[in-house]
Amino acid sequence: MQAMQGPPGYGPVMVLNQKTKRQTGRQAQLSNISAARAVADIIRTTLGPRSMLKMLLDPMGGVVITNDGNCILREVDVSHPTAKSMIELSRAQDEEVGDGTTSVIILAGEMLILSEPLIHDNLHPTVIVQGYNKALQEALKICEKLALNVDIHDKDRMMKLVQSSIGTKFSSRWNDKMVEMALQAVMTVARPKGDKNGDKSSASNPYNHKMEVDIKRYAKVEKIPGGEISDSCVLKGVMFNKDTTHSKMRRRIEKPRILLLDCPLEYKKGESQTNVEITNTDDWNTMLRMEEEYVENMCMEIIAFQPDIVITEKGVSDLAQHYLAKANITAFRRLRKTDNNRVARATGATIVSRTDEIQETDIGTECGLFEMKKIGDEWFCFLDECEDPKACTIVLRGGSKDVLNEVERNLHDAMEVVRNVVYDPKLLPGGGATEMAVSMGLRRAGLKVEGVQQGPFLAVGEAMEVIPRTLAQNCGVSVIRTVTQLRAKHASACDGSEKSGEYQKYNWGINGTTGELVDMEELGIWEPFSVKVQTIKTAIESACMILRIDDIVSGSKKSI
Repeated sequence: MQAMQGPPGYGPVMVLNQKTKRQTGRQAQLSNISAARAVADIIRTTLGPRSMLKMLLDPMGGVVITNDGNCILREVDVSHPTAKSMIELSRAQDEEVGDGTTSVIILAGEMLILSEPLIHDNLHPTVIVQGYNKALQEALKICEKLALNVDIHDKDRMMKLVQSSIGTKFSSRWNDKMVEMALQAVMTVARPKGDKNGDKSSASNPYNHKMEVDIKRYAKVEKIPGGEISDSCVLKGVMFNKDTTHSKMRRRIEKPRILLLDCPLEYKKGESQTNVEITNTDDWNTMLRMEEEYVENMCMEIIAFQPDIVITEKGVSDLAQHYLAKANITAFRRLRKTDNNRVARATGATIVSRTDEIQETDIGTECGLFEMKKIGDEWFCFLDECEDPKACTIVLRGGSKDVLNEVERNLHDAMEVVRNVVYDPKLLPGGGATEMAVSMGLRRAGLKVEGVQQGPFLAVGEAMEVIPRTLAQNCGVSVIRTVTQLRAKHASACDGSEKSGEYQKYNWGINGTTGELVDMEELGIWEPFSVKVQTIKTAIESACMILRIDDIVSGSKKSI
């Protein structure tokens, strides 16, 4: 309840509704910081290869077991508004670059925790925000200097890169298999963008990637319970869960000619209700014959091009099945639009909307083998061994649905990592090395910052240490000793850079499995440049936004 003092002799004047709760000023800021700390603490133990799993129960009784930061926070029911905005961070990170969801929350939480003493020292939030933004610019410059350019066709380097993402996940036992599948899938789907206009001005545009990699649309993951994870594979083509429409149709064809349709192979039904009045019995037979002739014509138009397989997104009538089976053509019906697009891209076919518009160029001939296979109780159609598939299906096998779901999440992260490197082929050292180098760089640069902004600027440098610190913590080694040694190594590298006048790359970090200090170059732990930079940007910007909140009013108007 918020009240204002009225004129002398009168009681207080009520401004807000009595049921409204309101927090203002420092109280609101401190409450936001404690909410951010709580969210960061939830997923702090899930960072690094020695991470713990979280088990979440939903209201329907379903169980999710995972250590994926985004997945955990998506399932957690949170009431505090600031905690909700923190959770949005990991979702944005997941959509933008697909990895680093845990790091971004931990970093943002740490930035806010370190701003608490500054607020207690009566430093204005806008001053803190200015200092944070200055530190962000400096951090990005340090990342640029540290970055290493990579050739995306260098398979060993790419394998090591994906391993650093997948090594922290549940499926790390099948590391090599997963890494290979992720690489194969992304390289299959990747294709160069045709810049038709030869527009040079767009080269500086961050969204002007030379490659087009659409994992969501063209790399489909099919989860089939049963078997074991080592049976998983990436097909050189696509598969879908459909059986042939007629039992007599062929179930294995080498080098098939494939025709894709998105029109029904049955008599057209009226859009709305149609009434036909027939006075003569012959007219009824004529109508039936017209319907049959219509379907027969459609089938003849298809048969004229001698396809081996016809796939349509709509229905196929019994009569059409009969004609197609007689012509030795295998037919599939009611295929999803997305699956049809994948088949088109893998086999080189074009989806046709009307049977009278079919041309020879619309027939897909790039598929090497069509085969029907029974896995478990269901039939699956495999269009495999395509010449140059630009789409693929990833078949995942595993003991139970829970295992499959977790493996799929891990594989998704790995594919996103490869995609990011294909887009922007630059890498940064992992294992907390980048964060510690940025932290040291900010501490040195902070000494040159004048005035009240120096405190917040140095706070960002200190906050960056939370990643190596958490890695050490999750390994169970002495945190203070490990982080101090790492800090000393990076400080001596900074001294060397200042003496020589040129920036020396220093890649020492923490081995997430043993907790020892190692050179990331030797260990081969690298992370995509875009993921690291996005993590730092998102964390600092969100911390700035939350710090600028000075009023929380809950209990808004009731809808009438």
